[in-house]
Amino acid sequence: MRKNLLKFDLIEPVGKRVVIRKDDNRRETKSGIVLPGNHEIPTLTGRVIAISKLIENDEDFPIRQYDKVLFDPREAIPVEFDPDNKLFVVPLDKVLAIFRKSPVNNALADDEAPADSD
Repeated sequence: MRKNLLKFDLIEPVGKRVVIRKDDNRRETKSGIVLPGNHEIPTLTGRVIAISKLIENDEDFPIRQYDKVLFDPREAIPVEFDPDNKLFVVPLDKVLAIFRKSPVNNALADDEAPADSD
């Protein structure tokens, strides 16, 4: 018997939720130590790949598509959308932080400002 399999190309969260593609767990520490066997460093970071319309249309929410975020996985719902199963629907209040790059030019300008001469 042949099953009809549906292939989806898009996932759109509803309410105050986002879809996050979880980063890979690391098998090596930052200092280069390779962890033995099945030991891995759990990763709680990922990229936002979809945002609900409610969040997208509200300027009070600073999160945007493709932001790198830190999230609490306890209430993240796994989505079997891709073979690697790295997608999770996450309530917005479980997104704990957004990683941003600081403008280097502004930081340097503040540090290199000439001292006031008296």
